[in-house]
Amino acid sequence: MSTLEKPVVIFHEHPDWFRPLFQKFDDRGLPYLRIDPRFHSFDPSQNSIGYSLAFNRMSPSAYLRDGVQGIFYTRHLLAHLDRLGYRTLNGSRAFDFETSKAKQLVLLESLGLDYPRSRVFNHSSQIEKALEGLRFPVVVKANIGGSGAGIVKFDTREELLDAVRADQIQLGIDFTALLQEFVVPRGGHIVRVELLGGKFLYAIKVYSDGSSFNLCPADICQRVDGTELTRNACPANAGKNGMQVEAYSPPEDVIKACESIMQSAAIDVGGIEYFVDDRDGSLLYYDINALSNFVADAENVVGFNPTARLADYVEQQATLSAHRS
Repeated sequence: MSTLEKPVVIFHEHPDWFRPLFQKFDDRGLPYLRIDPRFHSFDPSQNSIGYSLAFNRMSPSAYLRDGVQGIFYTRHLLAHLDRLGYRTLNGSRAFDFETSKAKQLVLLESLGLDYPRSRVFNHSSQIEKALEGLRFPVVVKANIGGSGAGIVKFDTREELLDAVRADQIQLGIDFTALLQEFVVPRGGHIVRVELLGGKFLYAIKVYSDGSSFNLCPADICQRVDGTELTRNACPANAGKNGMQVEAYSPPEDVIKACESIMQSAAIDVGGIEYFVDDRDGSLLYYDINALSNFVADAENVVGFNPTARLADYVEQQATLSAHRS
């Protein structure tokens, strides 16, 4: 049983994704508080908070659930905790990257890692100029997305420019978007690498029919051998989506690159997605996730329970933080 005296506080708004983690906390008697950043307030003059550790699990897709105010508010809340010197897992720097696909590309560029050819823009009038040097199909991606939201594919230049003329381009909640080459992944799969404490945890191949941009690992229905998976972090009424998964061991240079990304972004727990471009065989990183949902039925897929390891990590970090204070 946990010996922590002060609780861990978890900032989150999704009602289902973190049930497995909370169950692990309950099992080990770890004290914790759940705070919904969509409905919250704080006093900037406050100089002490009774937490041992904060864990930011706020989702950038909260705007799909009437929670847009929680996304931007979380930035201010994390800055407040920074001033007070509190240890926050996936804190303010991590959340900056989580809520900006543009910053993710800048980070990849700074690390010398390849990604799909892209442009960043803030008004549809810039699209025609931004198209220079890009190959079709392309996608328009909202800078703040999540769960595949805010992504629209255009197969031809004419189709895209027709959408511009019809004022159909949606820039997202921060009025910034990416114009990016659409890549068909070799083998019909992407690879998702999960990391904990900046170190490799496991990796999976995710197979999809390409009809959706939402490749949430917790939503996957079965292994490639047809074994049905238990999706215990999904809503009870979640429908099947045809995605399949298998465990995978990435090359060592990919693991090192993913660890470098996470450490540079100060992301304590998260996932990185990449694929191999079927056109030329290049390996491209395309998404950095600070809000990571582990694969459904992980013991059946990767051979261990990553949620248990996450609970261990949170308790360890909370204990270290308590000792320092």
